[in-house]
Amino acid sequence: MKLTIIIVNYNVKHFLEQCLRSVQKALQNIDAEVYVVDNNSVDQSMEMVAEKFPNVNRIANKKNTGFSVANNQAIRVAKGEYILLLNPDTLVEEDTFEKCLNFMDEHSLAGGLGVKMVDGKGKFLPESKRSLPTPKVAFYKIFGLSNLFPKSKRFGAYHLGHLSNDETHEVEVLAGAFMLLRKKAIDEVGFLDETFFMYGEDIDLSYRIVKGGYKNYYFPETRIIHYKGESTKKGSLNYVFLFYKAMVVFAKKHFSQQNAKLFSILIHLAIYLRASLSVIRRFISKVILPVFDFAFIFSGMIYLKRYWEVNHRYVEGGSYPDVLTLGLIPMYILVWLAVFKLSGVYDKPFRVNKIVRGTLCGLSTLLVIYGLLPEAYRFSRALILLGSAWAGISVIISRNMLRLTGFKSFQWGDRQSKRFLIIGSEEECKRVHEMLHQTEIKSGFVGFIHSEKPQDPDELYVGESHQLKEAIDIYQIDELIFCSKDLSAQEIIKRMSTLGDHNLDFKIAPEESRYVIGSNSINLKGEYYGVALNSINKPENQRNKRMFDIISAVTLLLGFPVLLVMGVKPKGLSKNIFSVLMGHKTWVSYDQSTDIIHLPKQKEGVLSPISHLKSKPSIMTISKLNLLYAKEYKMRNDLNFLLRNLNRLARY
Repeated sequence: MKLTIIIVNYNVKHFLEQCLRSVQKALQNIDAEVYVVDNNSVDQSMEMVAEKFPNVNRIANKKNTGFSVANNQAIRVAKGEYILLLNPDTLVEEDTFEKCLNFMDEHSLAGGLGVKMVDGKGKFLPESKRSLPTPKVAFYKIFGLSNLFPKSKRFGAYHLGHLSNDETHEVEVLAGAFMLLRKKAIDEVGFLDETFFMYGEDIDLSYRIVKGGYKNYYFPETRIIHYKGESTKKGSLNYVFLFYKAMVVFAKKHFSQQNAKLFSILIHLAIYLRASLSVIRRFISKVILPVFDFAFIFSGMIYLKRYWEVNHRYVEGGSYPDVLTLGLIPMYILVWLAVFKLSGVYDKPFRVNKIVRGTLCGLSTLLVIYGLLPEAYRFSRALILLGSAWAGISVIISRNMLRLTGFKSFQWGDRQSKRFLIIGSEEECKRVHEMLHQTEIKSGFVGFIHSEKPQDPDELYVGESHQLKEAIDIYQIDELIFCSKDLSAQEIIKRMSTLGDHNLDFKIAPEESRYVIGSNSINLKGEYYGVALNSINKPENQRNKRMFDIISAVTLLLGFPVLLVMGVKPKGLSKNIFSVLMGHKTWVSYDQSTDIIHLPKQKEGVLSPISHLKSKPSIMTISKLNLLYAKEYKMRNDLNFLLRNLNRLARY
């Protein structure tokens, strides 16, 4: 057998399906076998593989064993002359394997080979070719010199920036996303080191291949899309710890004691530096907008205070005491900001109804607080009324100012409207268009691009393939969706690369699948447009659900005597009330008697969508009711379920 392909999967079902479809097309004329090793995914990945790819060998682990262990499981039973370690979040061209295998056959000393990788926007990924992370190279990388001088042979050595991206080169380190290995070579130098759980194992094996007398090559004659390392975002704090700790393990294994110690010091310094910067950045991103709002509202309140004391309260002279300016007004503003937060004003995109709701709730809260204050601190209800109005107006003004200055994240409305072009056959374009309607994506314009003009063009038809650039400019397109049934991976990647200057997003619609998949950067989590199942998982809905649980629990606690008269068992009811208050349970959730793995994760519920039914419905009906609850969640639904099932609240 010529080739064994090994794909380690962990909860990336949609990416895995797209990857396997591209692998199938690229193996048409090659004697090969494919293994998918699953590290205990809970997204039904293995069920999908069994259903749609019955010829693929499956190894299902009962726990997440890590990248090295999982790959070694398949390597031990592999029959291929060559072994390819392939990430599930990749898409290969139709001739990728043929070209790579021919190169390996022609270069007997080639122990490993990597290819040209591009991200979800068609941009070259520098990790396609790397050098060994010696202390000197690591220093330049860690402290940003490699970013300042990417083409320098010395400072840009980590990603070999001085070498052309379009020429074949001998390199030291291959990327684990696509790592073609000669089986004979790894039999001699050893399999992946299982000391590495994630990250670093590709560097370690690449180095051992070179030490074993073989060569590693960067081969740009074919390309793959690599969306990202799905297990952790490349810019996250978790990634920093995992990656740099792997580098320490590598240094201790391969460097001299002195160099390993120096390397370890550099790595730990980098970890603390990156961690500190990450914490500071996150803190600033969380507080900068509320701080801005506080300052903006405060300045307006000072003007309102002066206006009111001069024209109404102290017409004949005098002024409010300093405690109003220095104490009460800041307290008022903090209350408004807290209520704004709970009302979803700081969620994106911004909506006026949330601001109106937050303003009214803030006003009501402050009037209650005002009534409880000692007489000496009740200076003016009018200021609270005027201040509440100003708080709401100031937020609207500030968001419009930010939007007009070019911040795309500050948008009004339910979701920013996108303008799509779908590229493929008429039949596939219609299928994908219909699928978009079933998602939460808001489309302002959708047009079809076909390879040639149909005899009876659909009303959405805007042009042929050679007119794509003109259509993008004319219709101000935001996103292209490629139909993989009609377009080769090679053509898709080529178009993505050539259209990079248009600032477009790209997605791919795999054939016979109910989703559209893609990612805009190696640093961002891959995303897909599927049937909208995540309504209950929206931050706003999660917050509303928690608020409902707490308010309901407190209300039920106050009404405990009434519920006892109704015959509700006190022990079960009290347990449920405190479980909900502590966040261990929620009042309403899915019915657990059917499969809920594919639904957004929720806490265990005291009640379910079928609690009020006199007889238990069929499994199919329960599944549909669970799905409907997740897809169309509203707080009033929880209230209805609660009121209709007061006598069942003691279930535990």
